[in-house]
Amino acid sequence: MWWKVIAIVLAVLVFAVAMAILYATNRWQSDTRKLHARMEAARVHIPPTSFDPGELEGLPAPVQRYFRTVLKEGQPLVTAVNVEHTGTFNMSESGEQWKLFRSTQRVTIKRPGFVWDARIRIAPGMTVYVHDAYVAGEGILTAKLFGLMSMVNLRGTPEVAQGELMRFFAEAAWYPTALLPSQGVEWEAVDETSSKATLKDGEMRLTMLFRFNESGLIESVRAEGRGRTVAGKVILTPWEGRWSNYELREGMRIPIGGEVAWILAEGPKPYWRGRIQRIQYELST
Repeated sequence: MWWKVIAIVLAVLVFAVAMAILYATNRWQSDTRKLHARMEAARVHIPPTSFDPGELEGLPAPVQRYFRTVLKEGQPLVTAVNVEHTGTFNMSESGEQWKLFRSTQRVTIKRPGFVWDARIRIAPGMTVYVHDAYVAGEGILTAKLFGLMSMVNLRGTPEVAQGELMRFFAEAAWYPTALLPSQGVEWEAVDETSSKATLKDGEMRLTMLFRFNESGLIESVRAEGRGRTVAGKVILTPWEGRWSNYELREGMRIPIGGEVAWILAEGPKPYWRGRIQRIQYELST
């Protein structure tokens, strides 16, 4: 009869694990909805308007060329975006442990905000749930195994907030009307292929370097100091996003592929490589 006892114990354990995972999933989804609600509550109305090439007057030459390449006159302004990605994420600080991920992301343009909700498969049957977000001026990075056991929990500090706003700004290649001067972005000439752009949100102000390729498209966006977690400590490190495979979506040319890397003394260390599978815009019409 001992085998019946073992079978019952195993069945109870399986049931308990299933219930724990179900609870964790529901809790995670609830937390995601709360982040979305906070972000939506902070939104500022963008009045129905469209791209007017006249506002490019006085901008650096590569910036003017970029907007004329990716936008057409009369393009409605983007007010919000929903994105679905797939790709790989490097889970190692020093080595190469690339793991598959899939994610959804909600972005609002004013007030700047996003919520990245990802699932990273680290081993068969083992998934890490991730929230990477900038919501109402707060930066948030949370990672939980099965959505239950905390692995990373960073939020509420100026360094985290600044790092997440940098991500919003670098990803603006996906929602290019957000980079227009009429949306509050200030552009400064550097050379024939690059310009600095400055974005403000509340009391925070940051400047990043945008480089453009020979086709006039954004090739990379760089920050000289973004918070990188190393052995539990946050260290300001040069950081860069690179964009590729531009396609036409809703009248705008946007990059479908991308790679993000820390720029270390020994060279770039990529940690995110992704591709857009689906993108849906809300426009000011």
